[in-house]
Amino acid sequence: MITAVEKRYEKYQAKMQELADVNYAISVLNWDQETYLPQKGAASRAQQISTLTKISHQLATSEELGDLLHELSEKSDLNEWERRNVAESLNEYQKKQKYTTDFVVRLSQVTSQCYQSWLKARAASDFSIFSPAFEEMVGLKREECELLGYEEHPYDALLDQFEPGEKTSNLLELFHDVHKQLVDFVKEISARPQVNDEWMYKFYNKEKQWQYGIDILEQMGYDFKAGRQDVSAHPFTTSFGSNDVRVTTRIDEYNLYEMIWSCIHEGGHALYEQGLKQEDYGLPTGNYLSLGIHESQSRLWENNVGRSQAYWKANYKRLQENFPENLGEVNLESFYKAVNIVKPSLIRTNADELTYHFHILIRFLIEKELIEGSIKVKDIPAIWNQKYKEYLDIDVPSDKEGCLQDIHWSHGSLGYFPTYSLGSFYAAQFYQQAQKEISDLEYQITNGNMRPLLQWLRTKIHQYGRFYTAEDLCIAVTGEKLTFRYFMEYAKEKYGYIYGLKKK
Repeated sequence: MITAVEKRYEKYQAKMQELADVNYAISVLNWDQETYLPQKGAASRAQQISTLTKISHQLATSEELGDLLHELSEKSDLNEWERRNVAESLNEYQKKQKYTTDFVVRLSQVTSQCYQSWLKARAASDFSIFSPAFEEMVGLKREECELLGYEEHPYDALLDQFEPGEKTSNLLELFHDVHKQLVDFVKEISARPQVNDEWMYKFYNKEKQWQYGIDILEQMGYDFKAGRQDVSAHPFTTSFGSNDVRVTTRIDEYNLYEMIWSCIHEGGHALYEQGLKQEDYGLPTGNYLSLGIHESQSRLWENNVGRSQAYWKANYKRLQENFPENLGEVNLESFYKAVNIVKPSLIRTNADELTYHFHILIRFLIEKELIEGSIKVKDIPAIWNQKYKEYLDIDVPSDKEGCLQDIHWSHGSLGYFPTYSLGSFYAAQFYQQAQKEISDLEYQITNGNMRPLLQWLRTKIHQYGRFYTAEDLCIAVTGEKLTFRYFMEYAKEKYGYIYGLKKK
């Protein structure tokens, strides 16, 4: 016999699934907007997304849902999993209550306009085209900070949306330590003879690259019966539930890096989404934990696996066979060193895994200063270019290769970028633990068998959704909180070998 509490929990679950249906419908429209939408369809699409966003907000903030969540939160006969779902849903409900319907609709409309403006600005390599729409977006984001509230810095309210509980002050301390340690290490590397990667920029047929990317995803364990890959201006992953998780890639016929690491990176994101419990669809435990943890999954596959010797022992011969005219005379050792080259670059998504964090630091500082009002939107190109010279010693030749290169600001995703660095640090810590617990992990990867690692990630991380906080999950998996030490140990061992650095 079903108890009264069980009936109430079932009602709660049904409401959360209804809300998920609407949100995933919005995601489908957004995915189509970034892949196949005709130019003339942009205005109608903005209206469609705005309408569904309004419906989503009404469902998420309904008085009936609030009463149900408050009632269930006081019940003692829910199991631990159910209590966690209710607590997380109530927390989200209370946050959404702070938004007005008018604000949600305005934000949706400005986001669609901002994205279209970014596409035009990027095509013309002219930030001034994007500036008016982005200025409106920044104004809405400042308004959002005040709606949500914060204890220390307004930017905290935006960080919390992507990495719950994270603070600007914590990130300032973290990036201080990162900068202090990485700058010296990169300088040490730059004093050594540079490895050669000139063959990565020869002509590589688009169709052959595409098929190789599909093969990479299949080897990782990406389920094409529960997803697909397409091409977009900026590679991304989107999910409509664990049985429909889609990825995009970017292909440059004169840059082999683009396709390979777009596929592996987005594949890591997709594997996480496909590993969430389908039976918990719509519930917190059926959703990803945080973007830092999400990025840990993409970075683990991209760097700890995808740039390892073991990985290319399994995959390099097939790549050579696809492009013998470019790689036939390049041996495995040379290729391995090439794909781990450390060299300051303009484009974040193409950056090596060490200087990458300088790209994130620059974006974090600009976002923080935009939100606190210490810089203006129109000044972004000049500030961006100055910081790239300061941190990476690079002259930025154009807005397209500079401050217009990322899609995130056009989506209003301020507060997102720091999670990339957090993800890399989580990845190093998680991967070291996987190596301890899977004794023959390197052997398996060398033989092209990624199943043991994927199963470990499924068991240790994916299946829990938002059952844990990010900090508690890290402790549950590795026995301790996140620490930058693991990333530096990994970096020193790997790049010490590649660049012939003496161990200290």
